[in-house]
Amino acid sequence: MNTKEAVAKRILELCEEQDMAINALGTVSSVSPSTIYSMQNEKSKNPGVVSLKKLCDGLEISLREFFDSELFDDLEQEIK
Repeated sequence: MNTKEAVAKRILELCEEQDMAINALGTVSSVSPSTIYSMQNEKSKNPGVVSLKKLCDGLEISLREFFDSELFDDLEQEIK
């Protein structure tokens, strides 16, 4: 799994934990749902840290909590 895939999975995981739809996350975080959906698919190769911070604010978690997941433990090397 690469970093972008891990970020996308983590967003979905956190939404499921909080029983929150992507549209609702967009509303509470001031990030457009289309931006969040693009993070979920191939459109966005590099989700921005500012957008991630806004999503974390909407989920009421810190960036540290966002990345505190086994998803980020064994990522593929990005430099090839």
